[in-house]
Amino acid sequence: MKISKRLKEVKESPTLAITARAKEMRQKGEDVVSFGAGEPDFDTPAPIKSAAIKAIESGFTKYTPSSGIPELKKAVSEKFQRDNGLVYEPGQIIVSCGAKHSLYNIFQVICDEGDEVIIPSPYWVSYIEMVRLAGGVPVIAKTEQKDEFKLKKDRLKEVITDRTVAFVLNSPSNPTGSVYSRSELEGIAEVLINKKVAVISDEIYEKLIYDGERHISFASLGKEAYDLTFVVNGVSKTYAMTGWRIGYLAAPSRELSSAIGRLQDHSTSNPTSFAQKAALEAVKGDQGCVEKMVSEFRTRRDYMVQKVNEIKGISCVNPKGAFYVFCDISGTKMGSFEFAKRLLDEAKVAVIPGEPFGWDTHIRLSFATGIEDIKKGLGRIAEWVKGL
Repeated sequence: MKISKRLKEVKESPTLAITARAKEMRQKGEDVVSFGAGEPDFDTPAPIKSAAIKAIESGFTKYTPSSGIPELKKAVSEKFQRDNGLVYEPGQIIVSCGAKHSLYNIFQVICDEGDEVIIPSPYWVSYIEMVRLAGGVPVIAKTEQKDEFKLKKDRLKEVITDRTVAFVLNSPSNPTGSVYSRSELEGIAEVLINKKVAVISDEIYEKLIYDGERHISFASLGKEAYDLTFVVNGVSKTYAMTGWRIGYLAAPSRELSSAIGRLQDHSTSNPTSFAQKAALEAVKGDQGCVEKMVSEFRTRRDYMVQKVNEIKGISCVNPKGAFYVFCDISGTKMGSFEFAKRLLDEAKVAVIPGEPFGWDTHIRLSFATGIEDIKKGLGRIAEWVKGL
């Protein structure tokens, strides 16, 4: 039986593949330190788990409206107003099976065959594949490390064409941890508004931000920006709920949210009922758990950045958000896949190659793991690089 052409062109996620291999090695008894997966190592906060248990025990285990339960959509719209100064009716909100699902839905709804979508590089690996699955053409806009991997207005002008239908913005960023300032976003907005290009603003790392930086939602730049922007977020990273699979989006109009809702009607139907109740508690409940996680992430980041920059042949920019350090390994004279494979085989440390993110001169390290593992893993990397 044949496999469709569009699926043959989709690549396996290197993040998931390397994480799976590291877990397999651990199961065999090998002492592997993994800097791979992009998920907090903290447990989901107890009040959130309790909300799910209560929902299950009360029989809240049936179908819900496809686009999410009304109380969660209302809570999300209140969150947008409270945190981002954005006003959305609950009808503009779609709750999906993770932020990744929300992104997939948007590309499916706005892309026709041959439409171009601009994606700044480095980029999260799934953006490219999602655009291709929607029949679109990914157009890569390379950034510069000296600019903290943030796309500049002039570079955007060089790649935008009459076939451009959308621009992907990820701030804070995976894999770089870059955070765009208001003035940087305003420069980008000027170009996109002039061309009437949709903006897909992936804000899943919104709360994981450091050094006094402030997250600015692209849609908050003004009415013209709002009218072009899909805002995507979720509970996975902020509340250590990666396995619960609840994300959400806000569309700039009811027409667009309705189209996305119709797609979800005929694909997944509703996100898991009791997970929605847990997400409701996460969004509406006490946010002290987030502050504790961010404080710990900051400590880990500071340690990792210092130690990485002490290793000869490797360096990194200090990330202002998320929980990743994007390390320049060009001094080792190895490509990222060779580096990652040898490091795992020879030093029992798992990292993510930068090539699938668009930068073969780099690797990604996650500091969403305990400080003792970070110390052990970075020590192994330093010794291994020294012996090359």
